[in-house]
Amino acid sequence: MTGARSVTAVVRASHPLPTAAVTSLTVLLGVSSGLGARTVLLGVAVLAGQLSVGWSNDLVDAARDTAAGRADKPVATGEVSAATVRAATVVALVVCVLASFALGAVPGLTHLLGVAAGWAYNLVLKRTVWSWLPYVVAFGALPVVVRTSLDPPQTAPWWLVLAAAMLGLGAHLLNVLPDLEDDAATGVHGLPHRLGGRRSSLLALVLLGGASVLVVVGPTGPVPVWAWAALVGVAALVVVGVRSEGRTPFRVAMAVALVDVVVLIVRAA
Repeated sequence: MTGARSVTAVVRASHPLPTAAVTSLTVLLGVSSGLGARTVLLGVAVLAGQLSVGWSNDLVDAARDTAAGRADKPVATGEVSAATVRAATVVALVVCVLASFALGAVPGLTHLLGVAAGWAYNLVLKRTVWSWLPYVVAFGALPVVVRTSLDPPQTAPWWLVLAAAMLGLGAHLLNVLPDLEDDAATGVHGLPHRLGGRRSSLLALVLLGGASVLVVVGPTGPVPVWAWAALVGVAALVVVGVRSEGRTPFRVAMAVALVDVVVLIVRAA
């Protein structure tokens, strides 16, 4: 395997889209909260933590992915060795710990709690009814990491933490939906598998709709017109999703999640 192909395979094994999404959201929260130059340090910590979670997921699931015939998993297909991904995981963890504590003791410990939750999901909780818990903990911790990294540190408002946690749970439900059958066939029975695709989609819509309400009305002061308009748009999307079948609820939930993230970033400023 050429060097370029090996690097590409390692990147693919990191779950690059969720990794990029979580890192980008946190960095934007840092910018909107006034973290300034320390936002770079925040981005490094979150990126390293997400890389470690993504790589550990593929390492833990390698045998299961092979059994399921997952052609999109580089470790399972042999495109990259487990040893290479394991080494990358160790480096990512070291960088994550150093960058996290460089932000301060409280944000550092809080961020590492979120990363530990991701590892707990990979190692144990993914296959249980508690599969939702790591997402709630990890996403809910992000606003706390951002606000306690400020100088002087600030307390993250309850509505922001709750909205982030609801986004995390919705993300868990949506992320698992495409793999329900493969997961169930290899012994994974998390919350979405027990609920089924339809109910998972509807629950995700409810959670993301609730998060929309929180990010619009949670901050103090008058609610701007554009935020009310966004909430009306979300309500319309939720109605469409609830009344739809097939893949439509999933697509609608993704659209609502995007609106939530945009509104959250602006309103959290």
